[in-house]
Amino acid sequence: MSEVGDRLRRVGVAEVFDDATNRAMYASDASLYRVVPQAVVRPRAEDEVLTVLSVCRDLGVPLTARGAGTSVAGNAIGPGVILDFSRHMNKILDVDAAARTATVQAGTVQSVLQAAAKPHGLRFGPDPSTHTRCTIGGMIGNNSCGARTLGYGRTSDNVVGLRALTIDGRSLFDDAPQPAALQTLIGANLAVARTEFGTFGRQVSGYAVEHLLPEHGFNLTEFLVGSEGTLAVVTEATVKLVADPTYRVLVVLGYPDFGTAGDIIPAILEFKPTACEGIDSRICDVVRSRRGPDAVPPLPGGTAWLMVEIAGDDLGEVRDRVAGLVKASEAVDSLVVEDPVAAAPLWRIREDGAGLAGRAPSGKPAHAGWEDSAVPPAKIGAYLRDFDALCDQHGLSNMPYGHLGDGCVHVRLDFPLASSGGPAKFRAFLEDAADLVVSYGGSLSGEHGDGRARSELLARMYSPAAMTLFGQIKQIFDPNNLLNPGNLVDPDPVDANIRVAQARPVRTKLALAYHSDHGDFNQAVHRCTGVGKCRADTTVLGGVMCPSYLATRDEKDSTRGRARVLQEMLDGDLAPSWRSSTVHEALDLCLSCKGCASDCPTGIDMAAYKSEVLHQSYKRRLRPRSHYSLGWLPRWSRLAAHMPRLANRMTTLPGIRGLALRLAGVDSRRSIPAFAPQTFRQWFASQKRPDGKPVLLFIDSFTDHFSPEVGKAAVEVLTAAGYAPSITTKEACCGLTWISTGQLDAARRILGKTADQLAAAVDQGMPVVGLEPSCTGVLRSDINELLDNDTARKVSAATVTVAELLARTPDYAPPSLEGVRVIAQPHCHHHAVMGWEADAKLLKTAGATVKRLGGCCGLAGNFGVEQGHYEVSVKVAEQQLLPALDKAEPGDILLADGFSCRTQAADLADTPGVHLVQLLAEAQKPKP
Repeated sequence: MSEVGDRLRRVGVAEVFDDATNRAMYASDASLYRVVPQAVVRPRAEDEVLTVLSVCRDLGVPLTARGAGTSVAGNAIGPGVILDFSRHMNKILDVDAAARTATVQAGTVQSVLQAAAKPHGLRFGPDPSTHTRCTIGGMIGNNSCGARTLGYGRTSDNVVGLRALTIDGRSLFDDAPQPAALQTLIGANLAVARTEFGTFGRQVSGYAVEHLLPEHGFNLTEFLVGSEGTLAVVTEATVKLVADPTYRVLVVLGYPDFGTAGDIIPAILEFKPTACEGIDSRICDVVRSRRGPDAVPPLPGGTAWLMVEIAGDDLGEVRDRVAGLVKASEAVDSLVVEDPVAAAPLWRIREDGAGLAGRAPSGKPAHAGWEDSAVPPAKIGAYLRDFDALCDQHGLSNMPYGHLGDGCVHVRLDFPLASSGGPAKFRAFLEDAADLVVSYGGSLSGEHGDGRARSELLARMYSPAAMTLFGQIKQIFDPNNLLNPGNLVDPDPVDANIRVAQARPVRTKLALAYHSDHGDFNQAVHRCTGVGKCRADTTVLGGVMCPSYLATRDEKDSTRGRARVLQEMLDGDLAPSWRSSTVHEALDLCLSCKGCASDCPTGIDMAAYKSEVLHQSYKRRLRPRSHYSLGWLPRWSRLAAHMPRLANRMTTLPGIRGLALRLAGVDSRRSIPAFAPQTFRQWFASQKRPDGKPVLLFIDSFTDHFSPEVGKAAVEVLTAAGYAPSITTKEACCGLTWISTGQLDAARRILGKTADQLAAAVDQGMPVVGLEPSCTGVLRSDINELLDNDTARKVSAATVTVAELLARTPDYAPPSLEGVRVIAQPHCHHHAVMGWEADAKLLKTAGATVKRLGGCCGLAGNFGVEQGHYEVSVKVAEQQLLPALDKAEPGDILLADGFSCRTQAADLADTPGVHLVQLLAEAQKPKP
């Protein structure tokens, strides 16, 4: 326990964490930097915040206020106490539709505020790309903007009142002495305040002194926005709400290059767009490489594009502006999109930019540090060309995108931080980049704040008089430099505490290949840039990542939190080895659902990392009991197949059942699925082989021993589609249960034998058709990471789901499912590895009414069965699956291809589920 943590507990602060796991997680935000705190506090009310301030004052311990921790400049980390407002102080206190305002606590997520305002026809204007998880308090700290600043302004333009506490425990707007002293200071520095601040809309760097001018009414509220928590701690805010326009039209304009797109900005602004965003082919190429060739919707000609939104309440007037815009745009090509559904995938490219940009066009990791500079919009084209030239001069590749209509450009750069001299090269570039943007009359930061990444460079942007003024302002509010030190005033060096540069090489031979990261585990875990999409509420937004975080709302159970601990294993000393309890605590509630592998914009695959950690931790050591029972399940299933009735009897006798579950490390509240009296293989051996195109049906252990009816239905469906299914001569296993329990040497041996069997069929031109999604996912993805040979790649390329095979089958028409209502629970691995689009299209073609669930069922293979995981497993199921089943109408069918999904529904809701092939097989039967 830390001294400050111990004191905080003794004075009654409820949630104080000074363990290694939490300190490791909160040592970084979405920036490059690592600063380990002494303790983390999740305050429940303002009284606790005041108590924390008092303790920090007494002990001289710094304090940093934090929202979702998505700050990319290092603004949300600190060496003392971290106040995480997002866990409890996250409530909407009032929505006043008549006044068009809302009062919220600092930890309120922006999209939650939007949802509360929407029934009133209102919204909060600023909408950063992280709106699904960023907090209003964090937006206030950085003066966040977002894509629609042209229409709605910055956060500072939308905050009308704050409740803020000073370091001495006073309410800034009620009884604190600082405002009077500040007013006197500004009165003595009017010339500096009038000439150096507020020169254009995106001048965010430094303190916003312009709001304190007499002609601006000495607006202390707007001044405090963007001060990065260095002057006071904001606990509540009253913000403006605006009415959404009735119509929004997206105009995509194509240009030959990004600089040319920037040149036309002044003409674009004449048409009063609500948004004007820029992307180019570099980011589109990354999207396609990460998400497939169809991930980028068709774009107009060109290699750079402006995405311009024209909005209004009169559709005719909006269309007139659109026509005028297109005519004046000088674009080589254009696309007008009036349908918001069609526009959404285009906006999504831009929205995920920060994460997708984590991999530079060079293929190397790309980093923040100089990611949101801004210049007056009229100069943005020339600035972009000079910036490209500067990157070339420093040997860096870049992928720019951003708010070109505001003159603000985002970029991630492949700084060689992990190499010798990397931080020095980083510093040299930042100094040159700062001089470049200043030469254009610009701002080091256009919306993210200065933080540790740019505060040291402020003296290149502002005069000595302005820098002195910053120091005097800080002295009035925080004379002992306890509030978020290292930022803005008396800053840390830009090249100090860089997390990636501190990373130690992994000297252990890895079990997985990590192809996307050139076999480098260090590079793999540092894929996490901290953008925090894993904290978004997928019950509203869709997707899978991250089910355990939604169940616990604890940072340690997010994909980002786990990545941070693994990074600490490589960068620091709080989690010094694979076997560290800190590492295992962070990974314990990871369901290995692989949702992050597809939903995380940076491509984190925590399921693979967890397998590697378990493999390295228990190699040649005694393992947990469940690794032998559940991890070896296919082996026990083959034994049970010789006497299934006896096996089922042994698992249902009360005394024996309880003992067996305890010995197996299985929660006693779980049911044990019954072994089939006849395996699928035994049944198939007795069947006549049909004529047709040959396909190899991969019969996994779950289908063979527990659900042979699924395999039988698959044979019926494939035969009716003109195929002749066959199976491997010997039993084949993908090794999934060994993979999920980190027994990777055994998994490699098992999967290698299976790959050889499957490759023989593939060489004859046969596709391999998987039925169990998790096993199919292994054959599509994990096989390459484990085996890394031509046989594996051949099998991977030939493996398909039933829906994918039928989609490419000429003249195949599914049986009618008209009138059938389906509640679909796609398996997580199906969603993450194969994608569920082919299944959705097939069901739509067949005429079924489908309600598709997102999220995870919560069982996730062995996870929900193991002791210690039951409660979280149920909470995950309560996110989407159980509510949907509770609301189901008579006759609704639960479609769940995953054996674990069907098991969870049967266990918790007494609801049977069917596989897609069972649904199709039943529908194709002749009707009486």
